[in-house]
Amino acid sequence: MTKLLVTVDIVLFTIRERQLHVLLIRRLALPFRGGYALPGGFVAENESLDEAAARELCEETGVKKVYLEQLYTFGAPGRDPRGRVVTIAYYALVPNIQTLHSGTDATDAAWFPVDDLPKLAFDHREIIDYACNRIRNKLNYTNVGFELLPDKFTLTELQSVHEAISGESLDKRNFRRKILQQGIVKPTKERQSSDGRPAQLYRFSK
Repeated sequence: MTKLLVTVDIVLFTIRERQLHVLLIRRLALPFRGGYALPGGFVAENESLDEAAARELCEETGVKKVYLEQLYTFGAPGRDPRGRVVTIAYYALVPNIQTLHSGTDATDAAWFPVDDLPKLAFDHREIIDYACNRIRNKLNYTNVGFELLPDKFTLTELQSVHEAISGESLDKRNFRRKILQQGIVKPTKERQSSDGRPAQLYRFSK
């Protein structure tokens, strides 16, 4: 009887230079040694899936204290040369302030634009594409970008996040009308300091 193995893989997004980036590591171990992949690894018998995802992310990239959300389960036969392996993928968005360092199973950890990725191990390109579609769809009905912004922000800053995630330029007037109609944000009593006209600051509705 074939033994079923379980892994976790983490799709971690950030925005750099107004583009959506994903965190990749260069593998130390076989298979695909020297190739790029998502951070991840096998789930230990004494830990939960969430614990395994947080541990692997920290060990391979140095990133800690990130809220990870389950994305999807990938289990196509033959997806892993090591045997019958099912992976539970997680995803998250983080500000571009995390300090990266490689760890136990990786020689390098770095951010890559989602539109210009290297060749990836396993089915990790499929996992990243799935995660991109998830967060782009969530832009229409959630405050998915809140992890990428400070507690108080301008609508211009929020639009920049939406443009980076969607990969499209948005009309300023239409974007603001849509966001305000959705009730995702609410105005504060503060304005952003600037040499010109101070912009209204907003925060996400709870």
